[in-house]
Formats: sequence, structure tokens, C-alpha cells
Amino acid sequence: MTRPAVRDPRLHWVALCLVMLLLFIGLCLNGYVRHVGAEGSGPSPTDPGAAAAPAELTGGGPVLRAGTGEPVRSSSMPPGVLALTFDDGPDPRWTPRILDVLRRHHARATFFVLGSKINAYPELTRRIVAEGHELGVHTYTHVDLASTPAWLRRMELAATRTAIAAATGRQTRLMRPPYSSTPDAVTAAGADALAQAGDEGYLGVLTDLDSEDWHERDVAAMVRAATPTGGAGAVVMFHDGGGDRGRTVEAVDRLLTSLPTYRFATVPAALRMEPVAAAPAGLRARGHVLRAVQQGAAWLSTAMSVLLAVAVVVGLLRLLFQLWYTRRHLRRARAARGAVRHFGLVTVVVPAYNEAANIAATVRSLTAGDYQPLEVIVVDDGSTDDTATIVEGLRLPGVRVIRQANAGKPAALNTGIAAARGDLLVLVDGDTVFAPDAVTRLVQPFADVSVGAVSGNTKVANRGGLLGRWQHLEYVIGFNLDRRMFDIARCMPTVPGAIGGFRRAALREVGGVSDATLAEDTDLTMAVIRAGWRVVYEESAIAWTEVPATLGQLWRQRYRWCYGTMQAMWKHRRSVVEGGAGGRLGRRGVGYLCLFQVVLPLTAPAVDVYAVYGLFFLPWWQIVAVWAAFQALQLLTAAYALRLDGEPVRPLWSLPLQQVVYRQLMYLVVVQSTVAALLGNRQRWQRMHRTGQADLALTATQADHP
Repeated sequence: MTRPAVRDPRLHWVALCLVMLLLFIGLCLNGYVRHVGAEGSGPSPTDPGAAAAPAELTGGGPVLRAGTGEPVRSSSMPPGVLALTFDDGPDPRWTPRILDVLRRHHARATFFVLGSKINAYPELTRRIVAEGHELGVHTYTHVDLASTPAWLRRMELAATRTAIAAATGRQTRLMRPPYSSTPDAVTAAGADALAQAGDEGYLGVLTDLDSEDWHERDVAAMVRAATPTGGAGAVVMFHDGGGDRGRTVEAVDRLLTSLPTYRFATVPAALRMEPVAAAPAGLRARGHVLRAVQQGAAWLSTAMSVLLAVAVVVGLLRLLFQLWYTRRHLRRARAARGAVRHFGLVTVVVPAYNEAANIAATVRSLTAGDYQPLEVIVVDDGSTDDTATIVEGLRLPGVRVIRQANAGKPAALNTGIAAARGDLLVLVDGDTVFAPDAVTRLVQPFADVSVGAVSGNTKVANRGGLLGRWQHLEYVIGFNLDRRMFDIARCMPTVPGAIGGFRRAALREVGGVSDATLAEDTDLTMAVIRAGWRVVYEESAIAWTEVPATLGQLWRQRYRWCYGTMQAMWKHRRSVVEGGAGGRLGRRGVGYLCLFQVVLPLTAPAVDVYAVYGLFFLPWWQIVAVWAAFQALQLLTAAYALRLDGEPVRPLWSLPLQQVVYRQLMYLVVVQSTVAALLGNRQRWQRMHRTGQADLALTATQADHP
């Protein structure tokens, strides 16, 4: 029979990288737009050693054209004309109130707007124009043009120009640099910025009178600062954004009331400037695109903030539940300790495929245990090495070898189950070494006739290297804390293949081990629970297993585990709406797996991107504080879990390093598994390359477990 072609997903990695790159760019854009500098309103500190601008600029009027290589041409307001100007808006709270005051006094003003705020409040920008006021460019994010590279100045001015065009359909020739004041305060660097703006067709608009409303001044002081003397005309600076402008609103009202003989006009009207042509369609289109990008970036940032907050809260709740359930499990386990019971013949089934490196150690550890009578059945599933021959050569009593053509692990398990004579069966991987009392401890919960399966405590044997330490911590912290919680909640989703006990009646009721998924242990456990049996955790039944020694082997193992778990969750999805034991499994166990092994890991790459973004746009002390708090919490949890398992705390030093490589690898495994599941890929039962270190590593490991 022709096998269907296996689709191996590749493009999803490119897609993931592109999505993460776009997310990072969007976050950076939002961070740039909302940078703390965008909220500044007063003049920036002036370097006492900064060179002064040319005298023709500092001694002229506030409205000037200063192109590169051209003489500065400046203008001033005619006598009796006041040009009120407002910077840093539009602001949804203060700009409407200022507009109301101007309308009440029939006055016109010039608003120097920020491009980012135009895109945030386009309706307010249109109201400014509709009521007869003028707009001017005040950069996109309120950057100090005097200390900004030329390319960034150009970008800031152009972006603001397109934002004005998209919001109003108009153009403007007016520009006021942020942090500017009167002409005599302009430095040489400021003059360069004005010259560049002049080259691009802008008139620089500085000020004659600064109300200094960006200071904490009283209203009367603002009015005095903004009032010209002797009937002279002036450009007056106020602000309609960048802070609390309640006093500004009151000061403008008083100023307009106190100068009944003055005409309040826009800068172009006061200087009788020719009107500017309407914005071309291309400019308006670019402005609409820019606004959409800015809004999208803001939405991304908000969504990421919410996601991060939810992830933190859910993670803390998970930890609290783990600790609470663990304490309950510990108290129950202590109360349940009593006389050791024997249950007659117990059969151990060991499915093996090319396990020559470890099979002898596995079988010896089983027969050397303290439980008798014990039957050990090794099912050689078409091995191409000497697995079966090695077991036969041991000539150990009570050990049988069954050879069969390669059919996969579920078939090997079913063969052993069918040949077993005991009513209690222990299913063991071929790379696992049992503690002497492991079988005795594992079968004790079967004294409760409602128990159909028991999960043992799997420990990492080859934990010498960094990768081994990481997996050791994962087994102790993640797997075993979860199993204690699942036990109390009566929703244990997985009895591990390394050490698990089953009642023959439960296996018979569910039809044995299914080959429908790659996680046959999870599939089998869920089926046993849905059949009405209890599944419990016995932490004192200890077995040591060999774990992957390279990242490649770890990837393949976890890919199979994750993909198989997804298959099992989908196969048993109806348990979510069932009652009784099945409902507990579905709503608690399957729901937990879905949230913490699928949903949150899928969002983890985005969270990491957000963390990298934070390095550039958040205060360093905040990043350090969050990271330190997270690490401290993890270390405390790990120390507690190690203590519960009777393990030394020496490996804790490697836990912070786990966040650099191991965590990302596990999340990428989930991404790969999800894509494979969506594409309908299937895998065969794969085995890890064995090194034979399980027995050797056990000698050193048992020194910590006297």
C-alpha cells in the first residue's frame, strides 16, 4: 500500500520570524511615538558652552526663513496684532476647552501640532481647522531638532506633514521646533535645524512672548508674561498639551478679555501670507497609511501588555495551586503510610526496540527489587541490535523474552499485556532503572479498589551536563509538582511510560494500549479515567531514566511528546462536557494541558519579543527588578520541589540559564507540533539514541538518595 506523502512544515519558521519581526517593529514604533520625550513642553536645557546662532537670526523677528546658504529673512507681527500659538496638541481634554474660549472671543490662533497626536485624534484636528485656526508642524514625537540627526529631522517633519494632510486635506508651511523660545535663545545647532526646515519649504515660527505655562505659574503671572507693551504686536506661546493645562485655559480667557483693542489672528493671516495649496492625493494616502500603522502599533502594544499581565497572573495562580495541592498531597501521603501490602503476582512489561545499551540494567533492577513474586516480560519489537539476546543471556528467573516483528510501542505493550499472568501490571520503558522498592511502592495504592492506574516518580539519571540538569529540574519542578496537583484534583492526564502501574481490569475495559496517538501513555491514562477509574501519584515509587543528551535528541523527543499530547487531547475532547470522572479530566486535566502546554507556550515568542523591546524602551531598573523577582520566585519554587523529592539543591545555579536556551526550545517545539497537527502530519514511534549511561549515572545519583 502506498503511504501518503508526509508534509514536513518549513515555511512556518519563516512566517514566525516575520511575525516576530513585525511585532518588534510595531512595538518599537509605538515606543518611539510614546517616548517620554513626547510629553515635554518646556524648553530643553541649553548647554552653556553651545555656540550661538548668527546675529541675523538671533536679532530678527520670530517668523523666519533660514535656508542653507541663504540670508535669514525674518518677520514680526504688526502693531496691535497678537498671534496666539499653542504647542504639543491636540489634546482630547485641553484643546477643546481652549477652542471654546477662542470661539467665545472670536479669536483665531495657530496650533503647532504633533503628528502622533494628530493620528490619535484626527477629529479634533479637523475641528481646529474648521473653526478657522491654522496648523503648524511641531514634529511627530516632540524630539529636540537641535540634537537630532538630519535624517531623523527630515522624517519627523515629513511624517507630521502627511498626518496633517490625511486628517484635514490641507498642507502647512509653518514649523516650530520643540523646546524653542525666542530668537535670541537659538543656538548654532538650532539654527542648523531651522535651515534644514527652510530648505524643505518651512517657515520657522519662534516666539516674542512666552507665557511659561509649562512652569507651575499662577494665572496672573502667565497673563503678564503674555501681554505686549506699548501696543506692539507679538507671537505668544501657550501649550494645549503635554500636561495639566487648566491654568492655561484660564490665562487665555483673561488675556483675550484684557486686550479688547488687539486683533487675535493666525500667523499667516497676520503676515498676509498666500494660502497653501490643498494636499495632493498621494500625500493624503501616505498619511492614512501612517495613521493605520501607528494605530496598529498602539493596539499591538496594548495587546502585549494585556497578554503579559494575563500570563503573569495565570503563572502565579498556577504556582499557588501547585503549592497548595502539593501540601495537601504531602499530608495525605503521610497519613496513608502503613503496613506494606502484597498483591500476589505482579507482571512488569518492558517494550524494547534497540535498547541494547540499557536493557540489562533495566531488567536487573527489576529482578533485584524487593517485591516478589514478580514476572518480567521483555517484548522485543523487531530490534536490529542485540536487545533480546542480551536479556536471554542474563538467565534471570522470572524473566521472559517475546520477539515480534516491528509494530510500534503500543503493539509491543499489548503483546506483553496479553501474555501477562498478574492482575497488576507495571509498564516500563527499556531505558529505565528501578529503585529496589519501586514496584512495592508503586502497587500500594491498588489497595483501593477504585484505583485503576498509578503514576510513579520518574527521575533523570544522566543529569551531569547542563542539559541534563535542566531536564532534571523540569522533571522535579514541572512534572512531579503537576502530578501531585493532578492527584488531589483527580484528573491525572498522564501515567509516564517509564514507570506506571495498571490494573488488568482497567486495561481490559479500555481495550488495551491504542496506537491512535504518539503519546500512548497519555491516551491510555485518559481512557482509564474516562472509564471511571481513579489514577493516582505515588512519589515514593522511584525510577531513573536516561534523558536526551543533545539538543537535537531533546527536540525529537519533545516534539513527539507534544504532538502526541495534542492528539490525545483532541481524541478525548468530549470529556470536557462529560460528567463524573471524565468531566473532571476534561475540565481540569485537559483544560490545564491546553492552557499551559499549548496556548501559553504559543504566545511565549511574542512575550520574549516584548521583553527585548523593553530593554530599549523601559527603564533599566524596572527590567532588572522584574527579572530578579521572576528568578527569585522560580528559585524558591524549585528549592521547595527539590526538597519534597529529597533532591539536593546544587543544580539550582543552572536555573536562570534555563531561560536562555531551554525555555525557548520547549516553546518552539509547541509551535512545530501545532503546525504539524494543523497539517495532519503523522510520526512513527521513534526511539532516542541510547548511551547506556542510565545504570552508570544511577550509581552517582543514588548517592544523594541513601
